[in-house]
Amino acid sequence: MPLTNTIPPRRQTRLYLALALLGALLLPYASASPVPRWTATWGSSQLKPSGTDVLPLNSLENTSLRQVAHISIGGSRLRLHLSNAFGQSPLILHSVRVGRGPDGKQGQVAPGSDTVVRFKGETSVSIPAGAEYTSDPISMSAPALSDVVVTMLIEKTPETVTFHAGSRATSFLLRGDHVADVRFDSPQSFAHWYFLAGLEVESDADTSAVVTLGDSITDGHGATTDANDRWTDVFASRLASKSIGVVNQGIGGNRILHDGLGPSALARFDRDVLGVPGARSLIVFEGVNDLGGLDRVEEHSQQIHDALVLQLEAALQQMTERAHAHGIRVYGGTITPYRGSGYYHPSDRSEADRQSLNQWIRTSHVFDDVIDFDALLRDPAHPDRMAAEYDSGDHLHPGPAGYKRMGEGIPLSLFKQ
Repeated sequence: MPLTNTIPPRRQTRLYLALALLGALLLPYASASPVPRWTATWGSSQLKPSGTDVLPLNSLENTSLRQVAHISIGGSRLRLHLSNAFGQSPLILHSVRVGRGPDGKQGQVAPGSDTVVRFKGETSVSIPAGAEYTSDPISMSAPALSDVVVTMLIEKTPETVTFHAGSRATSFLLRGDHVADVRFDSPQSFAHWYFLAGLEVESDADTSAVVTLGDSITDGHGATTDANDRWTDVFASRLASKSIGVVNQGIGGNRILHDGLGPSALARFDRDVLGVPGARSLIVFEGVNDLGGLDRVEEHSQQIHDALVLQLEAALQQMTERAHAHGIRVYGGTITPYRGSGYYHPSDRSEADRQSLNQWIRTSHVFDDVIDFDALLRDPAHPDRMAAEYDSGDHLHPGPAGYKRMGEGIPLSLFKQ
């Protein structure tokens, strides 16, 4: 028996009109271009200057600042992430440009690669006090493991500038407008980054980033300036073929529990980990400054030492739970030996604290997995000391050979796109 249409003609007309209206409303969404996806390829944790790093007031104004970032994964379009996190007034940049860094020519821009950076279509930008800012997409091809040169003409700075102290890369400064210059003639130079917090590449769903949260060993103390031989650089060179970027969020002197050189790891966690575009993995390798600093000036009771270890365990668990809530896998890094350090002069209790915390990192099952940096660097005959061939000489920080050992000792099987 054939089916018959039981809807009255008037109701049919209303239904057709409703469907036509719905289609018209949905048409702009159906035809809109897909939203670009961005993944961090480089990063720098921000802090405010202290001590000798405090600049004379307005010393960066009306200057051209050129900074070099060695990226991990590449792309055909970039974005800059700039920061005025610690400023009490706006940071005003008159203009910003990027280019590729030619091999062997530190601080120069490869001819033909110089590109104007825009912010909502404008070449200048005012970044409010305490704010982060991302540029418009920049059409410039940047190969994996290459240098990106960022040059900014600074118009106005806040009294407190935002920077990264230990860049392990040379930056260049000239008075006046030189942003379009291929090279700077007789510039002032220093190993800091100012206002430059990250670079991102346009990516697909198979691209991701690993964030490395740490202290001076992650920041690269003891590495070679301009040689990109931190353990994170070695690690990035191994991961690049898997389309996985590495973002170094280490700060020299940083602690987990208390502010010092930079905000504590807990305090900066949202900005330096959860705020990183495309982050799917996190390596937490921090705690030596908390452990070593306890008895640096005077010894403390066993009760205070035990309490410190428990506080560090709780903080590491807090960070892991916060990362997991954002879909980020977390790998715990064991604390490397520092017996013999002339800075901390670690006591027997301090070494026992390190062993206790490392045992918890290895066995607590709080982390998705463990990266045993302690096992990679320790002297088998004296496990409370760093092996001589990996030691920078201060018995606390690895040298380039130690960083190579660390970067090559991380199992790549742990990291998936």
